[in-house]
Amino acid sequence: MNTSENSREHLANERTFLACIRTSIALMGFGFVIVKFTLFLKEISLLLESAAYSSKGYSAMIGVIMVALGVIFAVLAYIQYIKNKKQINNNEYFSSSMLSFFITLIIFTGGLFLIIYLLSIN
Repeated sequence: MNTSENSREHLANERTFLACIRTSIALMGFGFVIVKFTLFLKEISLLLESAAYSSKGYSAMIGVIMVALGVIFAVLAYIQYIKNKKQINNNEYFSSSMLSFFITLIIFTGGLFLIIYLLSIN
């Protein structure tokens, strides 16, 4: 049983870690759905022998990238969790915004690519 004076900080650290894990699972799940939906659309177009579905293959690539980003985010979240745990145990805290910067950069870049992709299909 942990009777540390910093039990609240440890619990908050664990909650933050679990929130990051949920986010990474969501990224991986969404990427998986994108890939499977792309395969579904290809099968339907082959079944209907229709050329209506003309994909450049970006959707599957985006889905795989999202799964990979989810895995990377989970690893980075664990590293941040361990780092924060050590700092709490040493009664010190040094702010680190590297994980936040990485996630913001990924979302920003992904958003730009989606905007460009959506503008190009019109």
